[in-house]
Formats: sequence, C-alpha cells, structure tokens
Amino acid sequence: MSWRRLRVLIQRLPPESATWTALRNTMTPEELAEQADKGEPERAPWSQLEQLVALVADRVAHLEWALWTVNIEQKSKRPDPPEPIRRPGAKPRRAKPKLNESSADRLFKLLQGGAA
Repeated sequence: MSWRRLRVLIQRLPPESATWTALRNTMTPEELAEQADKGEPERAPWSQLEQLVALVADRVAHLEWALWTVNIEQKSKRPDPPEPIRRPGAKPRRAKPKLNESSADRLFKLLQGGAA
C-alpha cells in the first residue's frame, strides 16, 4: 500500500471514527477555533449528527422559553432566554456587564458631554 493510498483512506473515514477523533484530540484550541471558523463541522470534535442534535436541543429550549414567556402573567418577571449548547471550537459567551451605580454615573456624564 502506498502512502497516498493510506492518506486517501484516512481522509474518507467518517468524522466520528476513532482515527479522526484521535487526530482532533491532538489539535490545539487555536486550530480547533480555526476549523470552526472555516465552517467545517466534519473536522470539529463533534460529528455532523452531534451538531444537528445540539441545534435541535437549542431550538426546543427556545420554543419552551417562548411558551413560558407568552403564558406568564403580565407583572411577573420574565425568564431569561436559554443559553445555547456550546459548540466545539467556540469560546464561552461572556456575561453581559451589569449596570451598577458608578458605571451609570459615568455613562450619564459621558452622555452629557463630559470627558471621563
């Protein structure tokens, strides 16, 4: 068997095969992020099937959240929207900064034309 034939056989393996999984496990986080940016789910740590299952789970969670918000009483606190399942190669979402008293004062001064 030639080296070329071996390379072709490995490239044609399904994404969830043990060989591809071992190759992906040796990748650095930067390489994983680059693969995720290229839009090649077959080279990510999840197979396409796992990506689709995560997408379905996110959509079901969003539908459940929408159902809760539509049927909640007017004066009740609305639930937060669900967080999507983290995909491989994607960085965790940063929490939105809370507006406290000092940051609100600074924002007010900036809006009024004052330099900070």
